[in-house]
Amino acid sequence: MNAVLSTDAPSGPLAIDIQNVVKTFGGVVANRDASLQVPHGEIHALVGENGAGKSTLMRVLAGMYAPDAGRVRVNGQDVTGWKTTEAIAAGVGMVHQHFMLVPTLTVAENVVLGIEPRAGWQVDLPRAVREVEALCRKCGLHVDPEALVADLSVGEAQRVEILKALYRGARVLILDEPTAVLSPPEVQELWTVLRALRDDGGTVVLITHKLDEVIDVSDTITVMRAGATVSRFATAGTTPRDIARAMVGRDVNLHLDALGAVDAAALSTASAAPTAGAPRRDARLVVHNLHLRSDRGTPAVSDLSFEVAGGEILGVAGVEGNGQTELLEAIAGLRPLQQGRIELDARLLSGLSVRQRADAGLSHIPEDRHRRGLVLDYSIADNLILGQQHRFTTRAGLDQAHIQRHAAEQVARFDIRPPLPALPARALSGGNQQKIVIAREMGRDFGVLLAAQPTRGVDVGAIEFIHAQLRAARDAGKAILLISADLSEVLALADRVAVMYRGRFVTVLPRQACSAELLGPYMTGAAA
Repeated sequence: MNAVLSTDAPSGPLAIDIQNVVKTFGGVVANRDASLQVPHGEIHALVGENGAGKSTLMRVLAGMYAPDAGRVRVNGQDVTGWKTTEAIAAGVGMVHQHFMLVPTLTVAENVVLGIEPRAGWQVDLPRAVREVEALCRKCGLHVDPEALVADLSVGEAQRVEILKALYRGARVLILDEPTAVLSPPEVQELWTVLRALRDDGGTVVLITHKLDEVIDVSDTITVMRAGATVSRFATAGTTPRDIARAMVGRDVNLHLDALGAVDAAALSTASAAPTAGAPRRDARLVVHNLHLRSDRGTPAVSDLSFEVAGGEILGVAGVEGNGQTELLEAIAGLRPLQQGRIELDARLLSGLSVRQRADAGLSHIPEDRHRRGLVLDYSIADNLILGQQHRFTTRAGLDQAHIQRHAAEQVARFDIRPPLPALPARALSGGNQQKIVIAREMGRDFGVLLAAQPTRGVDVGAIEFIHAQLRAARDAGKAILLISADLSEVLALADRVAVMYRGRFVTVLPRQACSAELLGPYMTGAAA
């Protein structure tokens, strides 16, 4: 491996010094002998497979969990077992992978919650709005301070979480998968914020499964495996493949290499818009003249028509909040149509319930696993049959033996960790929660798959597996509509690529005609 390995603590004063932490939850060991040393003025990447204990260790640092053993020091002071309020007061802020926002409050109200500016006895909301606007401009994280959080896209909600931590003056900033819902330009804006914080003496710990981001922005990397830290090395001189090998102990075929130059011949024959006319004979999913409204009542999708053939992955790229969510919800039966027609294998879906659509062969991996994909307090086994309970029912009720056999098969096939079907989904890492959803939707017979952010928060080994499953489904004649904020994922998987902007497909191109440089202007609206 090219990386410079080191088991020694870094030189100079440490902002974070975690030594030999142990943390268990019942019979599940989340951290065992976990250590982390990060000096002031550094961006430090914390990487590892799903369930490696990264988020748990950072929650110990942020005061959410008290360790069972070990020591935690911040800026030289022993803070082992401190509370979240003490951590925030000391300038330690954590941006969580799953949002901790109040949906009925505005962006500004969420950002200042608990430390609201006041005018006498009353909260000074105009001042809060002004301060959040100023912070947005300074950080380049643009969001409407007066918008309700309930009305925000997933990407916008992520920005609010980051703003919350920065508003509280965080000097040690922990980011758990912060770019999962950001476009490439937004990621670069975030890097500018983090580098400015680092150059000002602040410290950043970045948890991410996007290894190109690790190389792009971090100074040092710590790798965790099975709850323990296994290696620490400088970022300079290493590659994403080196990091993946350290994480999983073997070479990983990422399939995420950037595409080369645009194929001019392919581009000359590519359509700049979806083709009109009669549907293709091999089309399994047909969307025609679709008009949808957002939850606010504003237009979300306008006059959208496209088809996905059997044996094809149509990848939809674009900045979140441009109608992708509404499109998938309409096809899945979760949102009414204002106008238009949707067909699955020539069967009109209008009037069919979600269950009837599933029985007709439609699977749906939702973009937000907590809102749409899981019941967190249900067991892994029960989550694996959600929406399919009728397939596991006898006259006497649910067939528990059948459910347990099914769970054991899917847990093994999709490598859900820990492999304990009776464990509540809430006890699993975000990546393993995602695997439950993937297993349920891809582990049954289907003809058309709606896959929204299928690898969000998932480690490189699981990404490799999920991508292989998607390709295998495509090769078996399934039609797949893939929507991902990760452009590299779209380019790695799609046969055709559509860019969605303001509720329309502004271009549809064959994959061989695509590159990040070509698609970027369409994603931001800079191209016609």
